Amino acid sequence: MSVTPSGPQAVEQEIGAATAEEMRAVGARLATLLGPGDLVVLSGPLGAGKTTLVQGIADGLGVRGPITSPTFVIARVHPSLSGGPALVHADAYRLGGSLEVDDLDLDASLDESVTVVEWGEGLVEGLSDERLEIHIERGDDGERRLVRLRGVGARWTGAVL
Repeated sequence: MSVTPSGPQAVEQEIGAATAEEMRAVGARLATLLGPGDLVVLSGPLGAGKTTLVQGIADGLGVRGPITSPTFVIARVHPSLSGGPALVHADAYRLGGSLEVDDLDLDASLDESVTVVEWGEGLVEGLSDERLEIHIERGDDGERRLVRLRGVGARWTGAVL
């Protein structure tokens, strides 16, 4: 794993995950870095492991589950079981644009929650100048995943992801 500065406001890292358990472990490790007000934007093809990563984040945050894809309900709030921040888990796959994102009112709970948006690339960046962008790709064998993390904004400057 390497951390590479990408301008003064970004930190980048790549992590490999060969199994669903490893993807959940990556999510749990990310959860140790996340706190109230953090926005995480997930992208990648269908079946890449976005929801599996969120399951790990949820485990690490200690929130009420189960964590399933919110594709049809669009967004779910998972309250903390340990006094930490709630997890807002949204899926922008079926949304037609930024106006529909605005209708979700994700910004209403952004300050006190960890907000994770699957398929949010190009739609939710306006919610915060500081965010963690995560792109997941499948490896050539179809099993291994490459998780690319990019921290944007002062919150992530100098962070070790």
